[in-house]
Parts: sequence; C-alpha cells; structure tokens
Amino acid sequence: MSSITPNKHRRNLMELKRDYQLWIMIIPAIVVVIIFNYIPMYGIQLAFRDYDFSRGLAGGAWRGLHYFAQFINNYQFWDLMRNTVIISITTIVLGFPAPIILALILNQVKWFRTKKLLQTIVYMPHFISIVVMVGLLNVLLSPNTGILGQLISKLGDTDINLLASTNSFVPVFVISDIWQHAGWNSIIYLAALSTVSPSLYDAAKIDGANKWKMILHIDIPALVPTIIILFILSMGNVLGTGFEKVFLMQNSLNLPVSEVISTYVYKIGILSNQFSYSSAIGLFNTVINFFFLVTMNWISKRNSDISLW
Repeated sequence: MSSITPNKHRRNLMELKRDYQLWIMIIPAIVVVIIFNYIPMYGIQLAFRDYDFSRGLAGGAWRGLHYFAQFINNYQFWDLMRNTVIISITTIVLGFPAPIILALILNQVKWFRTKKLLQTIVYMPHFISIVVMVGLLNVLLSPNTGILGQLISKLGDTDINLLASTNSFVPVFVISDIWQHAGWNSIIYLAALSTVSPSLYDAAKIDGANKWKMILHIDIPALVPTIIILFILSMGNVLGTGFEKVFLMQNSLNLPVSEVISTYVYKIGILSNQFSYSSAIGLFNTVINFFFLVTMNWISKRNSDISLW
C-alpha cells in the first residue's frame, strides 16, 4: 500500500506537468465558478435564520427548519409544485427530443451552403432576448391585431387571447421555448454526429441500408452517450422553469397556472422583503433538483455505465 501511493502521486505529478497548459487555461473558469457559485453559498444559512438588517447574514436568530415547514404548510404549496412540475416536465418531454430530431435532419443535408443556411436560420432565435421574445408573443397572439391571434380566432370562430387563458399558457410557453432553443441545442448533437466515421455509412450502403436504417443503426447509437449526459444535466434543473420568461408572460388571468416556485420566491423575497423565507424556498428547490440529478446519474451509471461521475 505504501509503495502504491508514491507511485500514484508521481504519476499524477507527471500528468500535471504534461498537461500544465490545459490547467492554466481552465484556471479563469475555476476562479469564476468559485466567486459566483461557491462563495455566495455562504448566504444559505439565511434559510435557517431570521434576517436581521443590523447584524447581517449571520447575525439573526437561529430558526432551524421553521421556514421550510412554513413553505410546505403554505396553502399555495401544492399549486406551486403542480405548476412548476407541469411546465418543467412538459418542456423536457417535448423540448428535449426536438434538437436531437433537428440534428438528425440537418445531418442528412449534403449540400454545404444549404446546410449552413439552414443552421444559421435555426440558430438565430436563440439570440433573441427573453423580453423581446415575450413581446413578440404578445404582438403575434393578440386577438385584435396579431396575425396568429386573428388566424386562431377565425379557425375557432371565437376571439381568444392565448396569453390570458389558463389552458393555453403551458402550450404557448413550451412551443415558443422549443422554437427559440431547439436549433442552438442541436449544435452539440451535430458535433457528436460529425465524429461518425464515413466508412460506416459506406459499409451500410454496400449492405443495402437506406437513410432511415442508417439513422437508426449508426446516427442514433452515436448520439446515445451525448443524449444520456444532457438528459442527466436536464434533471438538475427539473424544477427550474426559467424565471424571466414565466414572469414576463404572467398576468392576472393566467396566474392560476403560471405561478411557479421561482416567481413566488421573487415576490416573497424582493417585493415582500421576507429574505429568510424566500431563501428557504430557493434552497428547497435546489435540494429537489440535486436529488433528481444524483438519482438519474445513479440510474444511468448502473444501466449504461455512462454518468457524470
């Protein structure tokens, strides 16, 4: 045991010396993560204390799990959980496969200029800010002046404001999210497909395989490791619905389905100045996300030997 440890240390030092350029390049990213992700964790204790303006974050009286119990016993708890889960699960179920399908389609385009043009077109919506995106939705879906709003009203023979309806809030949120981000998210899958050896396609053609069989037996297996890793990462944000977009799309008419944990935290913490209570709700949300991330990583590791750690 004593002879193995020095050898291991020596091997680690040799690898560090060999890859020192890579470690130097990653230092700025590590510093940023420490400053903006780990140092702010000092404020987590606020979820377990009463916030005292005169004594700072660590000066308030210790309240333990009081604020967590207050949130769970809140009459809005189950409504918030239901709305958050419905929006998150719908976004994952419909939004996660979209970039995979788009990448498989783009990979079949063999004309270089056409492929680049299509990629540019599908990537561009990603760069639209959330504020502009919600503004576009308001303009296009307006039942009086919006093109889509008037078209839907004529098809349904009735005026309907999709952004003010509790039935259409989730579909509008999810479909617009897929339209905006599917193209950008397909980049990583296209990168994975670019690593497939052309000899595999040539061998499949010789064996008489058509495009569908090549996608099924070559492209999709090549994407499986990337799909699993990104799906595990998406589980780490299963209760993260994207505060900005939900908050901007929210109004008094769709509030029964659009009030989610992140918007409730904003209203409780910033507008009502209940910092300890909002910190407890935020920490509760983070713990649930972390649980899903660890569980999915464990399931993936046991069944496919692909995992984050």
